[in-house]
Amino acid sequence: MSNGPVFIGGLSFSGKTQLRLLLSSHPNFVFTRRTYMWTRFYERYGDLSQAENLERCLNAMMRSKHIQALNPDLDRIRREFWHGPPDYPRLFALFHEHYAESQGKTRWGDQLGFVEKYADPIFAAYPSAKMIHMIRNPIERCQESISTKAYRKGKVGFETAHWMRSARLARQNQQRYPDRYKIVLCEELFARPEETLLDVCHFLGEEYFPYMLEESSKPGFWKEAGSYRDGSTEVDDHPSNLSKNGQPSLSKTEQGFIHAIAGREMIAFGYPAEVYPFTAKDWLLYLFIDWPANLAGMAAWRSRVGKSH
Repeated sequence: MSNGPVFIGGLSFSGKTQLRLLLSSHPNFVFTRRTYMWTRFYERYGDLSQAENLERCLNAMMRSKHIQALNPDLDRIRREFWHGPPDYPRLFALFHEHYAESQGKTRWGDQLGFVEKYADPIFAAYPSAKMIHMIRNPIERCQESISTKAYRKGKVGFETAHWMRSARLARQNQQRYPDRYKIVLCEELFARPEETLLDVCHFLGEEYFPYMLEESSKPGFWKEAGSYRDGSTEVDDHPSNLSKNGQPSLSKTEQGFIHAIAGREMIAFGYPAEVYPFTAKDWLLYLFIDWPANLAGMAAWRSRVGKSH
């Protein structure tokens, strides 16, 4: 049985929350969410072997309500921090270890979107850590995203660039760390939760308990299921990009853009790279509106990621 930490990564609307809730039912696990330790604090405050830098980092971390919710004992964290490597991974681990201890759990985990880009420093710092990367069909994920957030032209390109980066990291990290990195398809978790959870527990070196699925019987648990619960895919080419329930819906040409850009990666994960027939009007919309707008959206995502590093 392993006792290392577990990180659940992947993009929004990809089943991370559902997996975290299921694993949280295990007697050994406690999971945190939205602490953003790696994305907001890692290497942001200089060398932590200098006490003033440690204090600056702690002060910044304690402004986060999600970290405050862990009820950390900062005096204890300071004492224990100097008994080991004075680096960011150790500092983050102390917060999580103390929280797990307070909950009577032996292993801690963290759900953090896009944590996959930190796989190298995480595995270097925690030799027994495991990472689970949730992947979802980019068509379905983008549909979910634009249905819950403000829709604008180019958003499909923005989300496609994000998905492409995450998907490539998934394959790269799994190849580099085959025994420590696992890709789980959102569709598999939703369609076959027991089989998938059993497989995940085996990967984590933990016993599977059937009662872990009790959480999934609560209303709204599978709210992100969408059309793939029955394997169907609906193409909506309504000119206003609104579905029948009034929510934004991907047009045929927007779906065509995703297939054109991400088709190869989709096939690598077993998703069908379908091609929908375009009318002459569709081609005009695709070439002169959707294509340039979504390319601009991809460039915007890359620019934002570049500025964050």
